This record gives sequence, C-alpha cells and structure tokens, in this order.
Amino acid sequence: MIPTKIVVIGAGSASFGLNTLGALMGSERLRGSHLALVDKNAETLARVERLAQRLNREWEAQMTVTAHTYHAEALDGAEFVVLSIEVPPREVLWRSDFEIPLKYGVRQPYAENGGPGGFAHAARNIGPVMEIVRAMEQACPNAWLINFTNPMARICDAVARYSNISVVGLCHQINVGYAMVGLALADELGIEVPDGFTNTHATPSTTQPRSQVARQALERIEIQAAGLNHFTWMLSVHDKRTGEDLYPRFSEKWAALDSAFEPLTRWVYEIFDLLPIPGDEHLCEYLPWVSDSLTKPWEKFDLSLYEWDLWDGLRGQSHADIARMGAGEMDIAHLQETDSEGALEIIENIAGAGKHLHLAVNLPNQGYIANLPEGAIVEMPGVVTGAGVQGVAVGALPEPIAELCRREITVTQLCVDAAVNGDRQAALQCLLLDPVITDMDVAKLILDDYLETYREHLPQFWI
Repeated sequence: MIPTKIVVIGAGSASFGLNTLGALMGSERLRGSHLALVDKNAETLARVERLAQRLNREWEAQMTVTAHTYHAEALDGAEFVVLSIEVPPREVLWRSDFEIPLKYGVRQPYAENGGPGGFAHAARNIGPVMEIVRAMEQACPNAWLINFTNPMARICDAVARYSNISVVGLCHQINVGYAMVGLALADELGIEVPDGFTNTHATPSTTQPRSQVARQALERIEIQAAGLNHFTWMLSVHDKRTGEDLYPRFSEKWAALDSAFEPLTRWVYEIFDLLPIPGDEHLCEYLPWVSDSLTKPWEKFDLSLYEWDLWDGLRGQSHADIARMGAGEMDIAHLQETDSEGALEIIENIAGAGKHLHLAVNLPNQGYIANLPEGAIVEMPGVVTGAGVQGVAVGALPEPIAELCRREITVTQLCVDAAVNGDRQAALQCLLLDPVITDMDVAKLILDDYLETYREHLPQFWI
C-alpha cells in the first residue's frame, strides 16, 4: 500500500465526483490514504461524503474521509489535488456564452473551449482556480495538481505560467480517436459495433455505443496522438499484437465509411493528411472555416450545439442516484468499474514510484512537440513515474497543422494573461486573433457585453 493524501475539489460533481470516488476508493494500492472531499455546494458534498463513507466501509478501503466546503481547510499535507470545478450554473452560463455573440452576428460552432465562448468560460474559471493554486503554494507547494477543469489548455497554462505548482491536465477525448479507428477497422480487428454509433457528438444516444467501440479498440491498437487539447492529431496507429502499421489500411477503410459520419473530420483529414481525433464537435472550435454566417458551414457539417437542457436534467438524476447509494438504497457494485480518466494511475505511480504510459497528458512543452512554442500547454502521451509526469517527445507536427496549433496557443496565452491580470487590451487581442471573429468593432462589442454580463464573476476587469 502507498497511503497518501488526496484532495478532490469539485467532489460534488455528478459525473466527475462519482467516477473519481469509485476509482480511488477501489484502489488496493491507495488503502489507508486520506481522501479530502471539497465542494462549495454543501448539499451535494454531503451526498458524496455519505457515499464515500459507505464505500470505505463495504470495500474496506481503510481511508480517512473528510469533507470541506472551503479548499483551504483541506490542503495541508496534500500530495495530490484533483480539480474539476465550474462556476455555476454550468448550462445557463454556457448557453449565455453562445447567445451573447449572436446579438452581434457571430455564430459560434460550440462555444465551450474555443471562440468567444472559450474566452468567457476560461475567464470565469481562472479566478477560482488561481485562488486554489495560491492556497496550494502555501499549504502543499510540492503537490501535483491533476486538472480536469475546462478549457483545459487555458486552465493549465494559467497554473503553469502564473504559479509554482506542478500541473498535468487529463482528458478522455483521445478515446474518440480509438472509437473512430475501431469503427473503420471493425471487421479486420474483430470489433463489435453496436447500433447507434452514428457520430461522436456529446449526446446520450451515441455515447454508450461509441464507448463500447473505443474499449474494444484500446485492446487491439495503439494510437500516438499529439497537438493541443481537443485539437490533437493521429501521428501513428499500430496493431498491439503484431506491431503492424495500420494507418494505410485505416485510411482506405475510413474512405469507405458513410460520408455523413464525422464530415468535418473527414474534410480536414483529406486536406491535412493526418486524422484529427477529437471528433467534429470539439474540432470545430479551433478552425476558421466553420462560423461564416452566409455559408452556414455548421449546417453542412451537421455541427450540433450542446444539449444544455438535457444534460442539466441528467445531472439532477445522477445526484438523486448518489443520494440513494449513500443511503444504502441502491447497489454500488457498478462503481468498481468507474474510470478516473487517468487520475488514479497518476497518483498510484507517482506515490508508489511506478511506471505508467498514459495516452494523453497536457503539460508545458519541453521539446515534446518540436515546432510548437516552449512552455505552451501541449497534449501528447506521457510517462508517469515517481519523479512525476513527463511528456513523450513526438518530433514535429506537419507545418500546416503546427501553424493552426500555434494560432490557438497565442489565443490561449492572451486569454490567460487577460483573465489573470484583468487586462482588457489582452482580452480584446485574444478575441481578435480567435478564428471565429472577423470584425474589430464586433470583437469590442462582444467583449464589453461579456464583461458587463459576467461582472460578478470577473471582478479583476473592474478594479
């Protein structure tokens, strides 16, 4: 056993909190650890704490479980801080991020992590994240921050450039790449494709079949991908059993799939010769060719918006299930299969001086991607050992792809500078360099509207 202290901030989350709790509590190696659960929402925190205490008893995890509504109370002695927070209410604010630019003729493809919405989303979250980081610098300066908060690259960039805390960002989106390759090579690899895998959109009807294909593909193939979070590119794909290069065969079988399957990914792959693996809904946020109000490319590529009302309702149902499990009214066996999306593996292998290759980590670039800027947050495979997390060097990206990534890196860093310092000029530059914006006056109008609408969340711009 390798007992350690783990602080989970955002523990009341219906999905992140539950998955992280199940994975950590089920770990044989982490038995006897101190698990500190943190969430500002006392009601949801209490539900998760009750469930944690039940898991601790029934799974004999031998953990010390504490609950806190303020992060500073939990951080002393922490070796790992797992972070997934959102300024609430998530769906309401996300919809507003999308609708405000509409008033000025700007229609974003998704509005979560890129475009003007990506600026607003990041600016809101960077404030509370940096408050947590400042407290970590005082209470646990050597702890690793394992980040899930979006926009991933912008949050990690803020921590990396404006603090002394070691940060790694984790995201499951590489699984979409495995699902797409698995679908194309299903017959040859013996992968069973269930009904309903018609796209990679974030909708419940396709999530389960996509995940089934991805799980099977993970057993048969190995993908090396690199770039930026939600903007990564498949550099290679090999058969795990034989070592065979599957890229040529994949390309052939991909071309034979229904042309309605991931049409934007298909178009970009054809032009740039590497498969972008995040799926159409995330890929679209970083491209300058999907927001034109005259040609309406979102219709051609069938780029749907996030289903805000649906997911808000599902979150409520998940909270109800957590309450029932905590009260002993619902079975908990299925929680043994939950996936922390890499947090467990990072904690176990740093604390236990192990060695683990993780498919996708977000870290400051230290030569990992040769033609992207040093220090920029990049995503590539990573090796986890007792010394921490290091990226795997993948060489240079094809120059046209690298240029697309460099543009997004500049936008990311301007956004972070603006949000950390309350710098309106940097914020305007960020919007003007974003691929969604095509008019200087419109950029100023959108920025002013965002800052006024979210004034309570962005006090740094009003000092």
